[in-house]
Amino acid sequence: MYSQFQELMSTETELSQSEKDLSDLVLEQKIKGSRKVSNYLVASMLSIGGVGFLLASFSSYFGRDFLPLGNPSTLIFVPQGLVMGLYGVAAFLLAIYFWRLISIDYGSGVNRFDKNKGVLSLSRRGLLKDIEIEIPIDEIKAVKLEVREGFNPLRRVSLRIKGRKDLPISRVGSPKPLLDLENEGAEIARFLEVNLEGI
Repeated sequence: MYSQFQELMSTETELSQSEKDLSDLVLEQKIKGSRKVSNYLVASMLSIGGVGFLLASFSSYFGRDFLPLGNPSTLIFVPQGLVMGLYGVAAFLLAIYFWRLISIDYGSGVNRFDKNKGVLSLSRRGLLKDIEIEIPIDEIKAVKLEVREGFNPLRRVSLRIKGRKDLPISRVGSPKPLLDLENEGAEIARFLEVNLEGI
């Protein structure tokens, strides 16, 4: 009984050691895509608004109230009802676009730094096809933090790559808090054993 317990403990120790070795050799970061609360709200408002404008346009054309609010049947179809119909179609098409982005989780993906293979693998969900990039880790010269404040703020982590432009690897969207950005950059720089620039 005691020998079985010792064997089990040694097996667990070996497993935890192998997991630690694996975490020392592979760093994987999940990137969030377009499934955000703000996108759900915008898509919902566009859908409701588009349907409302279309119903108002139909009400003015057919002379019957299809909307429970107001009295759109009294509108003159040309130009008021027609313009409302165009607004409704535009809002509806935009809503379809937003729901499509949300359904495929556009922009989501993984940054995988693998020291075993010596490769950085980036994958992102695209609108029509997925994007996958592989770069040798030894070509990465530094990790760069880019911070720009103002009307169009920018906060992202980029990689300095030999002979190429800087490669942004953080998610697009609302700017991250500076502390999170610094922690993310520092984690990658420590793992790759390169400099962290832009602090």
